[in-house]
Amino acid sequence: MRQREHLTPYGNKPMVTPIVSAVNYEYVSFEILRQITDGEIDGYTYHRDDNPTVRAVEKEIAMMEKANDCVICTSGMAALTMVFLTYLKAGDQLLTFHDTYGANYKVALILEKFGLEVTWLDATKPEKVAENIKDNTKMILCETPSNPLVKIVDIEYLRQQADRVGAMLVVDNTFATPYHQLPLTLGADLVIHSATKGLGGHNDLMAGVIACPKREYYDELWFTRQAIGTTLDPFAASLLERGLKTFEMRAAKMAENAMAIAEFLSSHPKVTKVRYPGLLDDQGHKTASKQMKNGFGGVLAFDVGRKQSHAKKFVEKLKVIYHAVSLGCTETLVCLPVLTTMLYLPEERRTTFGVKPNTVRLSAGIGDVEELIDDLKQALD
Repeated sequence: MRQREHLTPYGNKPMVTPIVSAVNYEYVSFEILRQITDGEIDGYTYHRDDNPTVRAVEKEIAMMEKANDCVICTSGMAALTMVFLTYLKAGDQLLTFHDTYGANYKVALILEKFGLEVTWLDATKPEKVAENIKDNTKMILCETPSNPLVKIVDIEYLRQQADRVGAMLVVDNTFATPYHQLPLTLGADLVIHSATKGLGGHNDLMAGVIACPKREYYDELWFTRQAIGTTLDPFAASLLERGLKTFEMRAAKMAENAMAIAEFLSSHPKVTKVRYPGLLDDQGHKTASKQMKNGFGGVLAFDVGRKQSHAKKFVEKLKVIYHAVSLGCTETLVCLPVLTTMLYLPEERRTTFGVKPNTVRLSAGIGDVEELIDDLKQALD
């Protein structure tokens, strides 16, 4: 899988990609400069353009996502913003869904200031896409599973709707990861990730990913990254490459733990609702079974009791599981979205798509599942 291209003077290959911290590079001849300017070779001139360490990780993630190439940037939000800046303009319509990472609303507010039309839809009602798509619809954006309620959206259905008006389909694959889902094979035009989460997996880096099925998309997004300066630093890229070495093992264990935890919570009298696509009675189970593989991911959501005070008391009693934001890491984490990821939203926007004051999001780590369930049990009892 890994293609190490960095040779030592003796011709052998290091086991890890070297960290190249150079910001600029000496031109060995004017001929090299001409070739770089003409796009004839993949040369390095300045870090904002490209970096050898970053480039190696881009190629690895591209293989994982079955992509032609990949652009890595400074964060998941930077990746999303780069996509918007590259492909949307004033007067265009963006169709997206209420149940999404809270910071996405901030970006939408900025886009609306520049004349973009943003339409928010219910992820549980796919027919709303067909009803709201228009001639000026230029992009459909979805997270599946979504953040924080792990709702499932049918990617192939969205592709069909996008094709009605020639719109792009962009899928945030952060929750599923390429271990569980390959949106490009289902019709997505671009796949984005917060690589801070499952791909990195150790709470020690921040990065964003845009996987591209066409060289054309890579070139366009590279231009945006170079222009606005969101190129990832080589040290974070090296940490990301290290995380990728254990990625599949971690993803498999997280999904296994999440399934067991979801089944336990479903039978507990103090848990009033559980959302996890691996459960047979989950609204998204049928679609998830069609488009996901190797399980259903490591994130679930559930409501504790009837009030926020019930959820707060539960979280405060946890001893093994951490109360923290983020997800996809080796530790098991919980948070209350209304107090963290959804804090920016007015209450009426949150209640529109089902996030309640007592909703808890849980990201399963790789710890012993019996220990995790015992911790949940004692905190609920």
